[in-house]
Amino acid sequence: MPLSEYEQRVLDQLERDLGADPKLGRSMARGPQPRGRIVGGALGVIVGLGVLLVGVVAQVVPVGIAGFALMISAAMWAIFTPRKRSGPASTGRAGQAPKKRAPKEPFMRRVEERLARRRESGDL
Repeated sequence: MPLSEYEQRVLDQLERDLGADPKLGRSMARGPQPRGRIVGGALGVIVGLGVLLVGVVAQVVPVGIAGFALMISAAMWAIFTPRKRSGPASTGRAGQAPKKRAPKEPFMRRVEERLARRRESGDL
C-alpha cells in the first residue's frame, strides 16, 4: 500500500531531521571492522567448534564447555572492537568540573512540535 502525500512529506521531513542530528551521526558513524579482526574471529569460532565437537565425541564435558567458551569469546572479540575516545571530557583540567549540557527534549516531541508549527503556518 503506497504512502499518502502527507505521509510521504512527513517521512521526508523525519529523514532530513535524522540526518541533521549530530548525536545520532556520531553513534552511527562506526567505521568498518578491521578485516584481520573478522578473519581472526572466524578462525577462533571454527577452532572452538572443533574443540566442542571433540569434547562431545569423546564425552568429556569440560572440553566441550571450553570449546563453546572459545567460540563465544572469539565471536565477541571480532564483533565488539574498542572505540577510540576523542572527546572534550577526557581533556579537562584537574579541579574543574565538566560542563553539563542543558537537558534536551526527546526527539519525537521536537518532531511533533515542528509538524504542529508547519500545520499552523499552512506548510502541510
